[in-house]
Amino acid sequence: TPLLNAPCGGRGRNKNMHGKDAEHRYIKVPKGTIVKNLHGEIVCDLEKPGSMFIAAKGGAGGKGNAHFKNSVDQAPKVAEAGGKAEMFIYALELRTMADVGFIGFPNAGKSTLLQAISRARPKVAAYPFTTVNPHIGMVQYDDLTQLAVADLPGLIRGSSKNRGLGYAFLQHVQRCRLLVYVIDLSADDPLDQLDALKHELEEYETGLSEKPSIVLANKTDMPYSEAVLEELHKTGLEVMLTSGRTGKGLEHFLTRAKVISDEFVEQLEDQQENT
Repeated sequence: TPLLNAPCGGRGRNKNMHGKDAEHRYIKVPKGTIVKNLHGEIVCDLEKPGSMFIAAKGGAGGKGNAHFKNSVDQAPKVAEAGGKAEMFIYALELRTMADVGFIGFPNAGKSTLLQAISRARPKVAAYPFTTVNPHIGMVQYDDLTQLAVADLPGLIRGSSKNRGLGYAFLQHVQRCRLLVYVIDLSADDPLDQLDALKHELEEYETGLSEKPSIVLANKTDMPYSEAVLEELHKTGLEVMLTSGRTGKGLEHFLTRAKVISDEFVEQLEDQQENT
């Protein structure tokens, strides 16, 4: 574990000269870094560019011998030692900052979708857990705005108990404005996939599954059941048919994602104005 210290200040000198103050030590971290103490409590959330956190303060300087001078002793041989600096241990946790997060089981087609809508090139293969770290793709719009879309590592049952990639996956979901459940229509139990995904989110953090969300019924280029599709529509969530391989439904999805993200930003701004 690295130990990061600030430099020491200078000593006082003759003619009542104060010691030189030490320079501050700044440690640059990526936007979205979470600072936790030893108890796992969040003490700072550096989610905005330029935000700062004072991790520890230096000790106050001691008084020199001139402070103890009196009419009897004009040159006392006593001085005060400076105070000790603070020392803390922190854990830094980086959470992905994205507007949209793709959530799904391994091999649901999340990486293929991200490749289809952006220039990001996450690894794509026919075996599970090809994505072990989040990949961010920037989607450009005609009005010169853009959305950051994250391909998050595949979730499995028990992720809320840190099975599989567990917390490495779920900690990134908290940052996303819009959750996109990517459901593999060609699988045996698409509806069960959705239920399991929402359950794991809720187990990890109460209310997380209530964030604005869309269901992408993916891999429509492969055989799938119309009855299952009807069951997905009955969940009350907005369901879109997509295929990362053929591009079907992606334009409509990106339009809706932009609208929902903009609405979310407007709600936050209204809340800030009212507080």
